[in-house]
Amino acid sequence: MTKNQSLFKHLVTAYSHLRPQMYFKSPLMALCRAMEDLVLAGDDAPLIIANFRLGQFFRPEMRRYQRISQITDQIYIFVDSTQQSDIEDTTEKQSNYRAIALGATDIAIEERHLVIVGQQYTACVIGREQGENDDFIDQGKRFEAFWTFERNICHAAAKWLLDKIAVAHPELTENLRQTRELYNLSLKTPTRKFLLATQSVDLEIFTQRLVTYLQAGQYKLFKAYQVIATAERKERLINSISSALRSSLDPQEVLQITVNELGKLFPHCRCLLYRLKEQDSSVTIECESAAPEMTSLVGEKWLLSNNPLFVAAQATNGALAINNAESNVYIKKNEFLQAKISQAQIRSWLLIPIRYQDNLLGMLEIHYGGVAEHKWQAADIALVEAVSTNVGVAIAQASAYTDLVELNHQLEIIERIQSNLIAIVGHELRTPLSTIRIFLESLAEEPEMPVAIRTAMLNTALGDTERLRQLIQDFITLSKLETGNVYRRIEPLQLDYAIALAQRRIESIYQNAAKPEIEAKLPKNLPIISADAEGLVEVLVKLLDNACKFTPETGKVAIQAKINHPESNLSSEARTLEIVIADTGRGIEPSQLEKVFDRFSQTESYLRRSVSGVGLGLAICRQIIQNMGGTIWATSEGENQGSQFHFTIPVVLPEAK
Repeated sequence: MTKNQSLFKHLVTAYSHLRPQMYFKSPLMALCRAMEDLVLAGDDAPLIIANFRLGQFFRPEMRRYQRISQITDQIYIFVDSTQQSDIEDTTEKQSNYRAIALGATDIAIEERHLVIVGQQYTACVIGREQGENDDFIDQGKRFEAFWTFERNICHAAAKWLLDKIAVAHPELTENLRQTRELYNLSLKTPTRKFLLATQSVDLEIFTQRLVTYLQAGQYKLFKAYQVIATAERKERLINSISSALRSSLDPQEVLQITVNELGKLFPHCRCLLYRLKEQDSSVTIECESAAPEMTSLVGEKWLLSNNPLFVAAQATNGALAINNAESNVYIKKNEFLQAKISQAQIRSWLLIPIRYQDNLLGMLEIHYGGVAEHKWQAADIALVEAVSTNVGVAIAQASAYTDLVELNHQLEIIERIQSNLIAIVGHELRTPLSTIRIFLESLAEEPEMPVAIRTAMLNTALGDTERLRQLIQDFITLSKLETGNVYRRIEPLQLDYAIALAQRRIESIYQNAAKPEIEAKLPKNLPIISADAEGLVEVLVKLLDNACKFTPETGKVAIQAKINHPESNLSSEARTLEIVIADTGRGIEPSQLEKVFDRFSQTESYLRRSVSGVGLGLAICRQIIQNMGGTIWATSEGENQGSQFHFTIPVVLPEAK
């Protein structure tokens, strides 16, 4: 016999009725163990010859073979020569073991044998490994193998293996001869097929054990599939969040996608995700995924300052897991938290802060509301922490994008203001300067010009000079208002006094021009207001001037006033006097009602304006009113429907006696 012959090929060639099949490692090992259990359950002392990989089989089966060695002393185990010393340490204590080394080039090292030959029964499993050896997918290995209880085949396999041992270890020749005589292996084994019924094989034990081991293998596969499925769900969750990051820069959308995916991973829980800053004392819940049996918290105000768990979670970099909220020490001492968990049906609580570069951006909460406590698994906590990291990046990116959009918007406004400034101011400066220059040149070239014409020219030049002075003054006033250096002297004041001063100035402005009728319709016994007198007069003058400019001389301008909250006992900060300047003039389109208060805003293009001005008057009015603690707004039914400008001034309440 050649040393490198294959037992598998030898038997398949010698017994043509054998039909090898493909087996995975798990069912093949189940067959081997079921056959070994026949030895453990019987009273026979059979010959056992096994060939398994030492590291993958022998050590896990050490106790099993120690039990088998108590039944029989005829055990031969083929091992890799590189691992022989490992098993010899064991066989020194267990004299019934005999380790037979196989060389690295021996074909038998790729085969798997288990041959059992007893006086009452025989059994064997013979196979050879298929494909490349991959230690990382041990259970995925495949074997071409057959198994049988036929005595003639088991005898032939045992004789072949004993002959192989004799060649490798001549010192065992006498022991091997005794083994052959003991199990009738020295006789020529007939090649005819023996019936199973001729042997005393306990088929019930074999079948039960085989099914048990197959079920055990199937259970291991089931557990492995569970791990794979969990890992797949976690990976899908991370991928979904990553896809959301790539497809959307809307923070709210990213948060909602995250809670929806977490809700699938924790179907019996409530998942909350909200943005916050470290100084926030409360938030309103907007993004939630809740189990059907749990109450929704969307729209609820979630208080944070009274929650010691939130403070603890905020102070840590990882997750804060509470398996039983009712037995938690911090919750027991806090009535507010006890009421909160009762209202929100929280049995177990998981809080994970969302951070980006050590900055707190939000909080992720998962609530379990079952009857029994829920123990948060380390794998789940690790997953949620990974999710919180991705969400932190998402919020930071979205916030940066939002800030960039806002910055671009502000730059567009500045660019538009700059363009309007150049166009409007250029027009407003060039027109009066051109008039003044022409009149002065005319007066210089024609000294004999009639007095009436000369006077008209001088009056026109003086009027244009006043326009230039007013334009420059508006720029200076707006600049001072932005820095808070003007109209800051707040004092008690009668409204009718300020209106009278404003009307005198309007009369002065329009002494040589037609204007509509101005009528003050004020109720009696108006309260004293708190305002800067000069600032209030400036606002009234500018609003009345605007009304006169855009109202024909046949129209009307009305000054009205009313008290807001007249029946209340509120403080002076909450109680105001509302003043309205209403006209019957050109009106304002509804889409322009807010824009008219922007700098350099005009309802007409500067190239086709019928009224002079640079568009600073209403911007100045808004700044003055806001500095005095009031608000200003405009209303209009539309073009040619007139307009109304409203503003409020705080009222000074009389001191209680």
